[in-house]
Parts: sequence; structure tokens; C-alpha cells
Amino acid sequence: MEALFHIPGLRYNFPLNMLLIDMLERFPKYFREGVKISSVFGDFPASLWSSGRYSAGDQCAREYVTGVVRAINAKNVAVRYTYTNPTITEADLENEYCNFCLDQIDTKKKMNGVLVVSPILEEYIRKTHPNLKLNSSTCKCIRTIDGVNEELKKDYNLVVLDYNMNNHFDELDKIIDKERCEVLINACCIPDCPRRAEHYRVIGENNRITLENRKLPKDKQKPLIPWECSYGDNSMPSITRKYKTHISPDAIWEKYIPMGFKNFKIEGRTANIFSLVKTYAYYFAKPEYRDDVELLLLTNLAANKIINLAKPKAVRE
Repeated sequence: MEALFHIPGLRYNFPLNMLLIDMLERFPKYFREGVKISSVFGDFPASLWSSGRYSAGDQCAREYVTGVVRAINAKNVAVRYTYTNPTITEADLENEYCNFCLDQIDTKKKMNGVLVVSPILEEYIRKTHPNLKLNSSTCKCIRTIDGVNEELKKDYNLVVLDYNMNNHFDELDKIIDKERCEVLINACCIPDCPRRAEHYRVIGENNRITLENRKLPKDKQKPLIPWECSYGDNSMPSITRKYKTHISPDAIWEKYIPMGFKNFKIEGRTANIFSLVKTYAYYFAKPEYRDDVELLLLTNLAANKIINLAKPKAVRE
């Protein structure tokens, strides 16, 4: 049985993801059988079309964008942009940076894609980049099985399920095309969060404000829309694994795959790198090798100077 995983990070977590993909190739004995990294999702900050996470920081150099896409695709792993900003307008379609990034994943392999929410952006991408695979984002917050089944009738490569459907197996069994569904397995949001859709809208607006502020003097820059969340900001594994929406590695292999699901999404585009190391070991490694996988990932991150393990200075008497 094969499980296709979609992992986060095209910039901040890119080195870690490449190490993980390499380890799966070189040391298969440490990992559960059938684990495959199918795609790396995210955006290159700061992208107007992106949402789901606040896109802070400056925009990446064009050479970097091209290099990352080529490196990931060379491993036969797809790149998927999270272009899920729900506030897109017709004028936004002319954004030079996003169009450049889109061009970089439109390759002869026809393996890359985009997660979409906005009908305006979806129609634009279908017309200008027909080679790209479009996926329906979880940011649409589709909460009913009927809604999911209607979405699956449309021309989407995958439909990412709302995490609130997790572990409701009587309902999940009613999905008409489980192989084209993608299940978010480690959601940090509280179950049934009533502010989720509004949070995505605020993130989209703040991404827009950030880009507008780059062109303005400091005294004329607009303030970001304030947002506080006492739950999403406290996403320690000891907390989120107790949520009813959490899906354990055993559940993936013992329940979801036998039901017909095969695509699984790990969130964490802006997660602490050490947290993501633990998450990867938790889901991908055989239980008896989790500690070894964590250590190997951390050791390689240090060896490649992704993390800095400075030696203490000698104390002179």
C-alpha cells in the first residue's frame, strides 16, 4: 500500500525537505513501507496570490525560485503553489512576481500544480497555464460530504478535505472518489473553529497590505489587520495530537488507506524547523526508528549549516 504525502515549504523548509527526500531514497529501512513524498507545497514570499499563512519577508530572487523548482522536480516530486488568497481581483492577475513564479512550474513534465480558492484566479490559470494541475484548497472550508462530492465532479486533480471531517468514518465512506481527496492529518486549528474562513480572508488582506507597504515611505505605510488566536499560536504536538481531528500514523495505514484514501497533507509552512523534524519522524519513520530519523535529520542540518551549533567559547582564568 502506497501513501502519497504532501509536505510544506518552498523556502524556509526547503533544505530540510530535500534532506528528507534524500533519506527516504538512501535509508528505506528506517521508514514505513509505501511512504512517498508526492509534492512540496507553499509559496515564495511575498506572493500576492498566496494565503493560508502570512507571507512575511522580501520576495525571493528569480534564480532562487527557478533553482528550488528544478531541484524538487529532479527528485520526481511536484511543486504546488498555495495561491489561495480569497480576495483576488481581476487587476491582481497582472502581478508580475506571481506570474513569473507560475511560469517556473509550467514545465514539460506537467507534474506541478496550484491550490486555488478564487474562481477569478482559477479561470486565469486554466487559460494561461493549462499544463498545471489545479487542486481545490481546504481554505474553501467545505464542511459537507455533498459539497465534497460536488467538488470532485469538477476538473480538479485533488480536493483537500476540511480537517473537521477527519475521523468521521461513516461520513468519509460516502465520498465518491477517495483517491482524489487529500486529507490534512496534523491540523493545528481547534476543531470546529468558527473563525477559520475569516482568518484566511485577513491573511489574504495582510499579504496585500504588506506588498503595498513595500512601495510606501514608513510614515505612510498601512497597519496590518490585527488578528489573535490563542489556539493556533499554541500548536505544540502534545496539544494538537489530542484534538479529535488529529490523524495518527497508525490510523493512516490501518483505516484511511484501506478505505481508499491515499493522499495526505502535512501542514507546517511557517513551523519551527525542529517541530517539523519531529513531525516528519512521527509520520514517516517506523516507530522503532523515530529517534534515529530525528537525529539523522538534525545532524545533517547541522553538517550543512542549516542550523548553527556554535561551540562554547573557552573561558580564560
